[in-house]
Amino acid sequence: MCGRYVVVASVEEIEKRFQVTAAQLPFDFQPNFNLGPGSLAPVITNDKPNELQFFTFGMTPFWAKKRMYLFNARAEGDGNMDNDPDYKGGKGIISKPSFRKPIRSQRCLVIADAFIEGSYAEGLDKPHLVYLYRRPFAFAGIWDVWKNPETEQEVHSFAIITTTANPLLQKIPHHRSPVILHERDERRWLRAEHLQEITTLLEPYPAEEMNAYPISPKVKSPKATGRELIEPVGERLQPELELRMKTELRLQGMGAGKRDHRH
Repeated sequence: MCGRYVVVASVEEIEKRFQVTAAQLPFDFQPNFNLGPGSLAPVITNDKPNELQFFTFGMTPFWAKKRMYLFNARAEGDGNMDNDPDYKGGKGIISKPSFRKPIRSQRCLVIADAFIEGSYAEGLDKPHLVYLYRRPFAFAGIWDVWKNPETEQEVHSFAIITTTANPLLQKIPHHRSPVILHERDERRWLRAEHLQEITTLLEPYPAEEMNAYPISPKVKSPKATGRELIEPVGERLQPELELRMKTELRLQGMGAGKRDHRH
């Protein structure tokens, strides 16, 4: 599962990296080192691929009678319930009631700088920060629009698609990993029309292009959002080459720079 992640890149950095323009923001966008369900987060949707938007993390399907927070969507659907990392079966997400429409026509890039994962036995009592050697990056996401039957207010929300654990996640150990898109596949994810092309992208990200280290269980509190949450409390799970050490996720300088969003 991926229920907490880190977003610290400035709006300007995201705009440059993904070649998008941010709409006027309804709030003061600040770095968040512990972004969880219910929070507004940056996304790029297939219907507005050149615009940076902010949707609620935790998807409510359009047909729901009340608010829901489906923050993850299993690529395998009801398949691979044992979470076998070597699973090669079908992508059952295409037939799940909550996801079968969004996976076909409502996909998005979920912008992140890192994510937080706990062990499958101890959860966030034993959390790790997982990062790529490039940032920011994009999770494969799906989105929907739900209208509150009482207030008529529309809620735009999203879920992150998960798949089998790669060798790095298995070291935590955790049984799932979010689908992280290669940079070359980001636009392909947004514009793909055929299910075979879409589901082909739902694979684990290469473990050699990422790393992780243990952090404090203080991250369990959804109210905690500060930089101190990602301070390492132990060694990295994989040794790093000197070249990668120069480009790894750095604690200092993350989220630097603010933007005046007044227009």
